[in-house]
Amino acid sequence: MVTADEGDREVQPLWVSDGPATAGLWTRLRAEHTRTGLWPLLLVPDPYDGEFRPWVSGALTHAPFSWAREVFPERMSSPASHDPAGLLAQWWTTYTTVDEEDDIVDNDEHLAVTAPFGKTWPGPAPSRETMTDPGQLAAEFATAFLGDGPLARLGLVAAASGAEALTAVGWAGPCNYDTDTVKFSAVVRDWEHRFGARVVAVGFSTLHLSVASPPADGREALLVAAEHLAFCPDNIWQGSSPYTLAAYAERIIGAHRWDFWWD
Repeated sequence: MVTADEGDREVQPLWVSDGPATAGLWTRLRAEHTRTGLWPLLLVPDPYDGEFRPWVSGALTHAPFSWAREVFPERMSSPASHDPAGLLAQWWTTYTTVDEEDDIVDNDEHLAVTAPFGKTWPGPAPSRETMTDPGQLAAEFATAFLGDGPLARLGLVAAASGAEALTAVGWAGPCNYDTDTVKFSAVVRDWEHRFGARVVAVGFSTLHLSVASPPADGREALLVAAEHLAFCPDNIWQGSSPYTLAAYAERIIGAHRWDFWWD
């Protein structure tokens, strides 16, 4: 058990395995979530640090639990206080507004990145009917993910869904943009309903989702890409060249995997 090193130190947000996870174990535990109430996460270590950040980094070990210094479950607000559509619109406005004193790119360059929408928030993408079983797709993704990153450990979190597990565990990956993880959980929970998304893996500042119903054409993909920019602007600003919304949209057409990274 990992106990957050904050407050009264009575909150134990997750259980972390001692060794690497296996896809078969993740799949079995995910299938039993309805009975156990425990959502399994593949926990990814920070590749640039020797400790298993943030899950057990700086931990003070006192069996049967450890105090972890980089998870903050007691700092989160209430999920009921956030509207995902409103959050995306607010973030879009923030990240498409040019700050003449701090920005290294001018207004025209900003508009080129966010074309065809410019500064106008286009609204959320429409829901898509889920043709593929989200649970089965998540299991396949977990298998493929562990094939690429075999050092991930298994985490178990008492949460109703993967989106809520992000808040329950006290994850602070997007802290350079917002320290209240429940806002990001609200958006991911909405994606769970609209696109059959499932949280599979989480790193120090990364998030990995399987997606049962990704955008099927360019128009849908542009709307989803706008949501991704609002949710995680580094996906576009520091992703693959060219760094434009249109180029990013092309890459997510039919993509059953969404990866996010915050600098």
